[in-house]
Amino acid sequence: MNTPTELRNQRLAERLIKQLQRRHITAYYCPTAAEAVQQVSSLIADGSSVTWGGSMTIRDIGIPQALRDRGTLEVLDRDLVTDRNEVVHIYERAFTADVYLSSANAISEDGVIVNIDGNGNRVAAITWGPKQVIFIIGLNKVAQTVEAALQRARSTAAPVNAARFDIQTPCQLDGVCHNCNSPESICNHVHFLRNSPRGRHTVVLVGESLGY
Repeated sequence: MNTPTELRNQRLAERLIKQLQRRHITAYYCPTAAEAVQQVSSLIADGSSVTWGGSMTIRDIGIPQALRDRGTLEVLDRDLVTDRNEVVHIYERAFTADVYLSSANAISEDGVIVNIDGNGNRVAAITWGPKQVIFIIGLNKVAQTVEAALQRARSTAAPVNAARFDIQTPCQLDGVCHNCNSPESICNHVHFLRNSPRGRHTVVLVGESLGY
């Protein structure tokens, strides 16, 4: 028998899937991270080139290793290179990759996906370039409205990510968004995905708390 939390997650996911489909975005629900890894892998054809942005969700649930273990994919993993020029090359290759993976800073209950970037490479690839974009989003990132999703991205995700990289932004120091113009700001590019008219985007919702 499902627990009350599992029932809530299932119902929330069903609602979100309908809202995402209305926005021409294919969506799936996986109750566990392990199932999400399998689902993501099943969406990527043999012979594809695949890469991702700076997502802790993707790393924490083991997607990079699962894709490498297949042995049939060109996996572009910037975490495995040390030369800065090679890292930049992988950033650039993202725009011609067959598949780009990402998480999200937040998603509204009506299916708008919100991301904030410092460099902009992630939101740029989400917007244009790769043939297929797959989001992996824990249900902990669902916010009631688009405005609440943006607030979550700025007030929850940004301070934690600033701390993760030890970036000396005002939010890193006290955990509160200051709407700053700091030279080290990681909130330089704000992205809202409202529709996917060419069907490039897929969302895998996960019934676990993932990422920041």
